[in-house]
Amino acid sequence: MKKLMTMAFVLLLLGACAQTETRDSGPSVVGQEISYEMDGLTMNGYIAQDENDFSKRPGMLVVHEWWGHDEHARNSAEKLAELGYVALAVDMYGNGKQADHPEDAMQFSGEVMGNFENAQARFNAALETLKDQDNVDPEKIGAIGYCFGGSVVLAMAHSGADLDGVAAFHAGLQLPVMPEDSIDTRILILNGSADPMVTEEHVSTLTGAYESISADYQYISYEGAQHAFTNPGADSLGQKFELPLAYDAEADSLSWEEMKTFFNETFESDSD
Repeated sequence: MKKLMTMAFVLLLLGACAQTETRDSGPSVVGQEISYEMDGLTMNGYIAQDENDFSKRPGMLVVHEWWGHDEHARNSAEKLAELGYVALAVDMYGNGKQADHPEDAMQFSGEVMGNFENAQARFNAALETLKDQDNVDPEKIGAIGYCFGGSVVLAMAHSGADLDGVAAFHAGLQLPVMPEDSIDTRILILNGSADPMVTEEHVSTLTGAYESISADYQYISYEGAQHAFTNPGADSLGQKFELPLAYDAEADSLSWEEMKTFFNETFESDSD
């Protein structure tokens, strides 16, 4: 009996240690689907946050690639939540629609960006949904986007959206709205030097426009990185559809670190 009691005590002690390790291991990130409406259309997003942090903190929007709201966007939202943000991976197509083929992706993304007022309405619906979360500081909002999503967040910044900063990864730079007046939003563009979808002319046109209005921007190009360099699924998609897509682990890591520094500085300056 004494031996059994000793073993039980040891098991209880081990269990307590395990619980302590879990509790002290960092943020406990949870993600859940969230739906919001825009003119009768249901948008199916995904929100991620630390379930044990009830303080007001910055909110981040994540805009998907032209394939639609997918795991890449959701994974990014979870990574942002690990950094202390409340992150909403948005749905720009409605009803969580995804493309299975580049032709569909081109059609879906063209329908959104071809009607910029509609694109703004969809983006703003997600923005207001994020601001309405109890633990989000509505005065501290940022956005990141990939490919199509990168173009979206840049265009929204140009149009005066209420964003402190935006980070665009492998974004197209031919935008429906170019910067003409002053921009309050800080801008970070992270592209690959080997991306055939972004020409030197595209870069010089956009950065020249930023220079002309003294915008707070950075343009970083990663040597040898191709389009979609942040998406681990890019290689298989590129091979399947014969597209110039390729994952680049180094560029992915470096660009994410650059983004972290950018938003730390952005939200710290807001606190001054």
